[in-house]
Amino acid sequence: MTDNSAPIGEVDPELADVERPTNEQDDCFARFVNVQKSYDGVELVVKAFNLDINKGEFITLLGPSGSGKTTCLMMMAGFETPTHGKILLKGQPINDLPPHKRGIGMVFQNYALFPHMTVAENLAFPLEVRHFTKEQIKDNVERALSMVRLEDFGDRRPAQLSGGQQQRVALARALVFEPELVLMDEPLGALDKNLREEMQYEIKRIHASLGVTMIYVTHDQSEALTMSDRIAVFNDGVVQQLADPQTLYESPANAFVAYFIGENNRLVGDVIERLGEQCKVRLDGGDTVLAKPVAVGGIGSRTTLSLRPERVTVLHGASDPRGDALDNRFSAKVQEVIYLGDHLRTRIAVCGNEEFIIKTPNAEGHYALRPGQEIEVGWASGDCHALDA
Repeated sequence: MTDNSAPIGEVDPELADVERPTNEQDDCFARFVNVQKSYDGVELVVKAFNLDINKGEFITLLGPSGSGKTTCLMMMAGFETPTHGKILLKGQPINDLPPHKRGIGMVFQNYALFPHMTVAENLAFPLEVRHFTKEQIKDNVERALSMVRLEDFGDRRPAQLSGGQQQRVALARALVFEPELVLMDEPLGALDKNLREEMQYEIKRIHASLGVTMIYVTHDQSEALTMSDRIAVFNDGVVQQLADPQTLYESPANAFVAYFIGENNRLVGDVIERLGEQCKVRLDGGDTVLAKPVAVGGIGSRTTLSLRPERVTVLHGASDPRGDALDNRFSAKVQEVIYLGDHLRTRIAVCGNEEFIIKTPNAEGHYALRPGQEIEVGWASGDCHALDA
């Protein structure tokens, strides 16, 4: 990416071009327009953020801690104010609108339930402050409890619930007044693995059934891939790539996205030839690899190659017909084999890299590997992305 040192209020033209919304319709449901945020008036936490969100979309803001994703969510909620730029909801600017007038549901990581209230009273509270009638409150609470499959838990207090049940209540409370937009800030971070996966599908089910628009913040890439219609990958206050999960995984725009989304093997070298939709790279160890040029310069420029472990084929000798379709073939040595149930994670030494990982399915008749074994591996140039150095 570019140098992100543009003064506050001045958007770097290169950043603006990179992050310009792809949906230019004026009737998009929510929109960030050249939004910046600084807490000290000097350093920008969010730099030139543009994003169009369609009605009914599930969009995830994904990135490491401190990348700016939660700040963007808090600005949409009204708990933070943009230093520069506009936030629009249904075409209307909301920068100066207080949180309680935005009509947005919010789910936090720590649940934020009132401990002295029952589950039903927790759900009734946002309806009472919005002056719903008693009849409406009763109907909405019952419907919200049914939505999260907690019909029999209305009389319990939060302390009497498991973590997963508390998170369901928090979700129900965000939905009980039927908002058109729900914001979620790391809502599953406190749950164990099994509960987290269960809640991912539960939230996705509710989203599909209600058609409500959801903006979800997480640093968990698998969570983002599982749940999202589109993902905005953040780093250092800038969206590095905005795309659907498959595009992010299969076609990362730069090295940061490639190594943040999923597992990758990294090979570093110099571009020595451009061949249309291929480029030839001489690795630092001396081997030559054919790759797909995604974000590379001219001849002599440095590049990082990104290759997914599952895209590497273990060949059964020189006569293996699968090798005919592979542009790159190398001898390798097995360093370590780790059994992971449904697949084997194998570390090999190849192309000067002793931390190179391949994944092979644990299936009947599959070629067994053992430490110290000499093998031959290969991969297609289209699966090996040449990215920025």
